[in-house]
Formats: sequence, structure tokens, C-alpha cells
Amino acid sequence: MRTKPSIRNLLLGFLLAVISSTAFAQIGISVSFGPPALPVYTQPLCPGDGYIWTPGYWAWDPDYGDYYWVPGTWILAPEVGYLWTPGWWGWGGGGFLFHEGYWGPQVGFYGGISYGFGYFGNGYEGGRWDGGHFFYNRTVNNINVTNIHNTYNTTIVHNTTVINRVSYNGGNGGIEARATPQEEAAERERHIAPVPAQVQHLQAARSNPQLRASANQGKPPIAATARPGEFSGHDVVAAHEAGAPYHPPANRPNTESHPTNINHASEVQPHQAPAPPNTGNAKLDQKYQQQQSQLIAKQNQEHQQLQQKQDAEHQRATQQAANDAQKQQMEQRHQQQTQQMEQRHTAQQQQLQQRQPENHGGEHPR
Repeated sequence: MRTKPSIRNLLLGFLLAVISSTAFAQIGISVSFGPPALPVYTQPLCPGDGYIWTPGYWAWDPDYGDYYWVPGTWILAPEVGYLWTPGWWGWGGGGFLFHEGYWGPQVGFYGGISYGFGYFGNGYEGGRWDGGHFFYNRTVNNINVTNIHNTYNTTIVHNTTVINRVSYNGGNGGIEARATPQEEAAERERHIAPVPAQVQHLQAARSNPQLRASANQGKPPIAATARPGEFSGHDVVAAHEAGAPYHPPANRPNTESHPTNINHASEVQPHQAPAPPNTGNAKLDQKYQQQQSQLIAKQNQEHQQLQQKQDAEHQRATQQAANDAQKQQMEQRHQQQTQQMEQRHTAQQQQLQQRQPENHGGEHPR
């Protein structure tokens, strides 16, 4: 009698694992205007030992051409010793691109965005792992010490003169921060993609019309939850106020979407050179065409290098008889690597296109 529910649960878990990266990534989406400011809200009580705070953020829904708020929530760490690096929006030369968050042994770069509650733009001050247990910093976390005894108190000193609620890096009015060598090293370490509970949480937020920025004007009625996906009850926290007035451009939506279901570098098509410019200035045209050729050659070389690396990992997994969980983590890592590479390539191409010589009345393209 218990066989069918077990099978259903296994199938559900497998389905969530398959869609987890693509549902969460938003890689390949370029939005012409930045997300709203981060709203003002309080953190709900931590539900138990081992939960780590994942701050709320604005995501993009291309179906509605609108940002929507993904509430902050407590998530059980997928492995002992792993911390959460939040996702972040950054200017990519032609639009704002989303960089997916991930789990890893070190906190990487998250755009310098001050999400609060331990995430103040660099690293994480909300807690640490020690002896296989997570210890919470009570100065930045809402902890019930009756239930959770792994706590400490460390005052965090940061700039409180100006409270910056800007939610994106670069562009007009964005945070001007760059990754440190340590943060760059953290990005190259082994990662785990958002866990199924985070994927469900994201989908629930996307399906809630009240969380769209056009409906709440930057002040979401569900700003944070104690557990992922629980959007009702006494543990739900509403925003006290918007971080800043929200004034989206009148001509939205304006997005460029590219396929987000690429899983491996072997599935990426080689970049092709666009038609050469013909502005009437042969010297400038030749220089720009050389820059295009150099960029495309470099990007295609990166395709090949990543493909060789991923193929070698597949071979090792086969030789070592990796189990299903290990294979799933490897596939998620490969998908993240591939999509981040293509996101970076898109931004590089957009930056080069902005430097394309203008036609000043000479010969016109045929």
C-alpha cells in the first residue's frame, strides 16, 4: 500500500532536481531597466538548527514583463559546511543580467548588494560552521535561544550613515563593487545549485500576482517567510515600506531572452562573426572587425576548454561508478558553468557592439 506514494515522492523529487537549475537561473535574460530597491522588512524567527538565511530579491518574469519579489526565507543547508551566496543583478553592457545564487564552502561575490541580516555586500556575517554545527550570530539573526543553543554575539561594523537599498550592481545608480580575488576563488570552487525547496519557493512567488512590482510598488505584502513556500500564517512578514519610490519606464517590457535549457558546453553552438561594418571609414571598420574576430575566437576557445573539462568529469564519474546524487550534482554544476559562460559571452558581445563605428554618411551596408 505504501509503494505508490513512495514512487510519487521519488518522481516529484527527480522532477524538481531536473528543473531546479533552469527554473532558478534566469541566465540569458537581459532587462533594460534595473529592479526596484530592496524593501524594508524584518526577519522571521529561525525555525530550527541548521537553517541558513537566504535573503529576498527581485526576480524577472518575462511572461508579464515585470519584476517580482522572492521572499527571504530560512533554508536547510544541503551539506555541512556549505553557505549561501545570494544571486544578484548586474549591468552587462546592454542590460541587467541575473547571476544565480549557489551553495558552496565559501561565500562568493554577490554584487556588493547589502541584503541585510548578515549579507552586507561582502561575505556573510550571520553565522559560521564549527564542528559540524552551524552557529548563529544573534546580532543579525532572529533566533530563539530556547530552541537553538549554537549562538554567539558579534557586533558588525558597517556604514550606517547612508542606508543603501539599491538592488543591482553597475549601470545608472548601481552599486560600484568588483569581486575580490578571494570571491573569485570561491566562485571556482565546487557548488550546489539551489535546492528543490528554493525552486518551489521561487515558483510560488512567481505565481503570486501580489508580489509583482507593478502591483506592490516595491513594497511586497510577503517580504519574508520562516519556511520556503509558506506564504500564509503568522510566520509571514510583510514589508514595512518600499526601499525607494518605484518608477519603471513607460515602455516596458523590454527584454531579450535566450535559451536557458543548455546543460553542457557541447550543446553550445560556435559563435559566428556578424556582417562586417561598412561606415565609409575603412580603417575604423577594419579595426572593429579585428576586435570582433578576436573576441569570437577567444569565446569559441572557451567553449572547447569547458567542453573538454566537462567530458573528462563525465568519464571520471563513469569510471568511479558515481551514484545518482553525485551525478545530479555534476549535471547541475555543468549547467551552471555553461550558462554562466554564455551569459558572460553575451555581455562581452554587447559591450563590443556599443563601440561599433557609426555610419557617418559614407557607403551604406548592402
